[in-house]
Amino acid sequence: MTATGLAVDHALVRRLQGEVAERLSATRRTARAAGRPQPAGEDERQEARSVIAAVIADEVARTMAAGEQPPTAEEELALADAVFARLFGAGRLQVLLDDPTIENVDINGCDEVFVSYADGRRDRVGSVAGSDAELVEQVQLLAAYAGLSARAFDDANPELDLRLPDGTRLSAVRRVTARPAVSLRRHRYPKVFLADLVGNGTLSAELADFLSAVVRARRNVMIAGETDAGKTTLLRALVNEIDPSERICTVENSLELGLRAHPELHPDVVELEAAPANSEGVGAVGMAQLVRRTLRMNPDRVIVGEVLGPEVVTMLNAMSQGNDGSLSTIHARTPRGVFDRIATYARQAEERLDIDATHQLVAGGEGGTGALDFVVFCRKTRTPTTADGTPGLRRLVSAVLEINGYDRRVQASEIFTPGPDGRAQRNHGVPIGALADLIEAGYEPGPTTHF
Repeated sequence: MTATGLAVDHALVRRLQGEVAERLSATRRTARAAGRPQPAGEDERQEARSVIAAVIADEVARTMAAGEQPPTAEEELALADAVFARLFGAGRLQVLLDDPTIENVDINGCDEVFVSYADGRRDRVGSVAGSDAELVEQVQLLAAYAGLSARAFDDANPELDLRLPDGTRLSAVRRVTARPAVSLRRHRYPKVFLADLVGNGTLSAELADFLSAVVRARRNVMIAGETDAGKTTLLRALVNEIDPSERICTVENSLELGLRAHPELHPDVVELEAAPANSEGVGAVGMAQLVRRTLRMNPDRVIVGEVLGPEVVTMLNAMSQGNDGSLSTIHARTPRGVFDRIATYARQAEERLDIDATHQLVAGGEGGTGALDFVVFCRKTRTPTTADGTPGLRRLVSAVLEINGYDRRVQASEIFTPGPDGRAQRNHGVPIGALADLIEAGYEPGPTTHF
């Protein structure tokens, strides 16, 4: 079925898509021969819409000439949408992506499809392609049109990571699995604020006020947690506390923050995306290289969407050398496990930093002044949310650490710790070292907060 709710003949859609692709290719060859520029972006999509309409009109004429029942106007529209989705969208996956209640889609072959919903439910749904080969073909089409540059997905390049136009994050593998596997992760809050996270129970109003002041005070923050714990959503909310007058450079392995989608919040944004090597094995641009590039682009803030490897050293050096107010995320199972995770990545960098050097880079000397100021830890929990006890998913911020200094290892105090409901609450027995700066940035501490 399409997003309109009408069933379509997928074999017909596949054939029509091939005809549209042939006409578009012929048009582009003619344009190149005449020295005319190639259409791109929205112009390319509008051209495709026109060609799709023409191809479907020819199909209707053929059907009528053969004495067959022609499609209705609604069915023609459904066909056009399905063909367009095969060219620029997610094909038969599109109906799943158009469902606002679905968060994640996991595909273990074209007919083994599982979806996770926002309330924590997980169900198996119908096939998303007629065969595994068709599934691979659809992913290849997405790889050609999504992201900042076309990416290959074939036997020579069996791994693929990219962001779809709606912000969905796609990860796919082939050849190294018995059947092609695809995972799609959606983000329900393309435009999210700390107040939204207070409203849905992710964090308390007190912690929201604290984090807002941390961002305004230009402190460096690492958001940590397990996969799907809400790190990127919290990162978006913190970024939205940055003044619109500031210039932001983002570095991501696969674009998903989408700050340029909201110019009213951040009019001056440069988004950098890592690029794989081409078919000849050259042209790769890694995260570390992009982080170094941002430092030459006059940024007020550098945002690293997710630290995945050796770029951590470049990022920490930038943070410790005056690029204040930087934000990033990292995978970790515990708040203090962040420091060892950073050390693991630092050993992979060209500098080959050992654990002592890494911890000193993170924390600086006595009293701090290192690269990081705060670690904010997110976690997810399973909890019954329905009458039949079906497990639901709850995301929350459970802890905040403040980096205090270095003494053979990073020294950090737990200024927010898990409360009775699991959410972080102020640990009044531990003073906040940066409190004076946070108050100057607008933070209003509670009556029991230590000065």
